[in-house]
Amino acid sequence: MKIICNTQRLSEACQNVQRAVSTKAAIPSIEGILFQADNNRLSLAGYDLEVGITTVLEAKTEENGSVVLNARLLCDILRRLPEERVLIEVDEHQLCKIKSGDAEFSLIGLSADDFPELPSVTGGMPLFIKQAILKDMIRQTIFAVSKNDSKAVHKGIKFELSPNNLKLVAVDGFRLAIRNEVVEYAGEDISFVVPAKTLSEVIKLTDEDDENIALGVGKRHISFELGGYNIISRLLDGEFLDYKAAIPSVSSTVVIVNHKLLSQSIDRNSLMITDNTKSPVRCIFDDNIIKISSTTALGTSSDRIPASVEGTRIEIGFNSTYFLDALSACDTDEIKIEFSGPVSPIIIKPTDGDSFLFLVLPMRLKNEN
Repeated sequence: MKIICNTQRLSEACQNVQRAVSTKAAIPSIEGILFQADNNRLSLAGYDLEVGITTVLEAKTEENGSVVLNARLLCDILRRLPEERVLIEVDEHQLCKIKSGDAEFSLIGLSADDFPELPSVTGGMPLFIKQAILKDMIRQTIFAVSKNDSKAVHKGIKFELSPNNLKLVAVDGFRLAIRNEVVEYAGEDISFVVPAKTLSEVIKLTDEDDENIALGVGKRHISFELGGYNIISRLLDGEFLDYKAAIPSVSSTVVIVNHKLLSQSIDRNSLMITDNTKSPVRCIFDDNIIKISSTTALGTSSDRIPASVEGTRIEIGFNSTYFLDALSACDTDEIKIEFSGPVSPIIIKPTDGDSFLFLVLPMRLKNEN
């Protein structure tokens, strides 16, 4: 194999593909990036047996061929090359020479035959959605994905696709996040769970623009095509929580508040809290005022902000991190918070519509009134 290409573009592409490369594996080939040169096209692939990222670059191909190169070392070299163009040449023994200006490196590569075959996604109706929209949907739900649940299926986000609607759902046992969006889709109802790791990579490769992401869903894998890259991932198996049953159907107290004011106040009062799993932030909702306070061995804090409060006075405690994560995901100036009791989950949603719904479990307060 012998190619010449733009150094910066190759470096950027390798860094993006490297995200799907395994860092500690019993199989040496999956610690590398697969290079395939053919007819002035250079294909790159990284695959850790769970997530794969591929892309294609323009390159002057003097000899077609393929090789697997150690991703970490290759990316480090490319970032430091001095010239605009780079020559990569691989002989029959998989010895790779990288030249740029007066800089020259030799790497021992692996045969492309050792690189695992990436799965393909076939069947089903494709879904096209704006990059910025999908990025927001993932951002507004991924915070609630379980990190230590014994059920692997809860370490991903559930996609529920129905005609003209896409719903994303994440749950971790203490909170629930739901995000709805109108989409152009005319197929049958389907649902599947995508690993949070995969969706984190999707976010990193998306732009804040109107370009579409194309989603292809198979029985065991999903693909995302965006910005010249293709991300392919396995889907998670298992029975996802019946989240609808966890959402309270009635409320005794309804609060409408500026979500930024509430976030800032919760943040201030969390300064006293060193362990938010044991020390809750205390909130009292009454008489169109929210009183927020915290008491720990370090000291005390208190604050109050205006709000519209209808219904029964309620005093309730929260893990400040869980509450702030949900508030940070809100994308409206005002939010509606619904309570059904001091020990029942609260619901956070927009004042109009159903674009998002966040559920947070409260913490028991000591010396409750």
